[in-house]
Amino acid sequence: MQPIFIISLIAAYFLLLIFISYLTGKEESNESFFKANRQSPWYVVAFGMIGATLSGVTFISVPGWVEASSFSYMQMVLGYILGYFIIGTVLLPLYYRLNLTSIYTYLEHRFGNASYKTGAGLFLISRIVGASFRLFLVANVLQVILFDALGVPFWVTVTLTIILIWLYTFKSGIKTIVYTDTLQTLFMLVAVVVAVVSVYNELNLAETGLINFISNSDMSRMFFFDDVKSAEYFWKQFFSGAFIAVVMTGLDQDMMQKNLTCRSLKDAQKNMFWFTIVLTIVNLVFLVLGLLLTEYAVQFGIDAHRDDLFAILASEHLGTAVFVFFLIGLIAAAYSSADSALTSLTTSFSVDIVDLEKRFPKEDQVKIRKRIHILFSVLLILVIITFKYVIKNESVIAKLFTFAGYTYGPLLGLYSFGLFTKLQVRDRLVPIISLAAPVVSYLISDYCLRTYGFDFGFFILILNGALTFTGLLLISRKGEAIPA
Repeated sequence: MQPIFIISLIAAYFLLLIFISYLTGKEESNESFFKANRQSPWYVVAFGMIGATLSGVTFISVPGWVEASSFSYMQMVLGYILGYFIIGTVLLPLYYRLNLTSIYTYLEHRFGNASYKTGAGLFLISRIVGASFRLFLVANVLQVILFDALGVPFWVTVTLTIILIWLYTFKSGIKTIVYTDTLQTLFMLVAVVVAVVSVYNELNLAETGLINFISNSDMSRMFFFDDVKSAEYFWKQFFSGAFIAVVMTGLDQDMMQKNLTCRSLKDAQKNMFWFTIVLTIVNLVFLVLGLLLTEYAVQFGIDAHRDDLFAILASEHLGTAVFVFFLIGLIAAAYSSADSALTSLTTSFSVDIVDLEKRFPKEDQVKIRKRIHILFSVLLILVIITFKYVIKNESVIAKLFTFAGYTYGPLLGLYSFGLFTKLQVRDRLVPIISLAAPVVSYLISDYCLRTYGFDFGFFILILNGALTFTGLLLISRKGEAIPA
């Protein structure tokens, strides 16, 4: 495919996003940027959250997992259902009752200022590393298939990408993203469906039937109860999925900021209900795509595995139409995650760290928020460039991304302790507990794997949260909890 065509495709995509920004971004107030004036239709939020939840990593990785782990990922997805139920019935009512802009304000209500700043700080670290890692992966793909041939350096690719995201988010932030995420989710789902239909036709499955083909494949095994040490063991994956949903959606400013733009608690709960149903179906479709792609690669002797599977087959073997939709879907999946991350980082830093509404006069608040937005845009560029030119080793970068996920464990412990006990803690000691828990979790996990062959897998999140909870018990004191 001609580079000029790919560039035109990307340009048209971003022009569409900027046009949506123009339609939704006529108001520049912080109320619009942070909360979308609490006027977002719940069904728009629900659909848009699909793309933000899946991200470019999922778009590339989930199909590639099928060869090695079959459909075991669905065990985690089933756990998500339980997690989203907890979000809808426990966390959303709390956030709406307190009328929160940043969800970490709850920690100030419940424990005190040190706990509050710790929770916000953990989110900022995790989201900066996570968003940078996801964009790094996608920027690498674009670099290989397009920009290297044009002689465009990687840092230019990344800088232009962040500038484009900044352009359509700087005015109205989350108000714009609610709608751009909807468009990006649509592009991503169309890309997956086009790929499934194309491979289905290439494999001549009309007589066999898709359902029969899937059910007869060894790779469609979904449930694993036989080896408790395995990371794929059902109960590990199920409960890990539940807790991952709670912390990476319910305790994540990025994801919950969209929910808090709904008109009422009832609308936000409807959003979570339908979002859960659609996300479960979409994840199953991704796994079906992975099975079909793996079978296609085997039948035609193509050396493509794991994260390379979808990219190689789409770009080199499945025709122009599939590649075009793959490219659009990849960009949509990546940027639906990146734009909301940039907005949530700006929101959290403005509200939680700078204390914008309390420390500055109203006439200066929008100006300061815009500067913070630019600051985080530059920071994301610098982190991604650091990944490329300083760290270089992708396995090390992946470990950084994994360890950034450990920061959600203390959030799980903090919120669990706050919601399910009436104890108060020594607030000044909370940062120490929150930093120690991830480190101890990693050491325990590493020791168990090397000594006993026991792989915690995603279950590490639960261990991390439990250690934080235990640490908070140790620093608790008599006295009434600060009412939420």
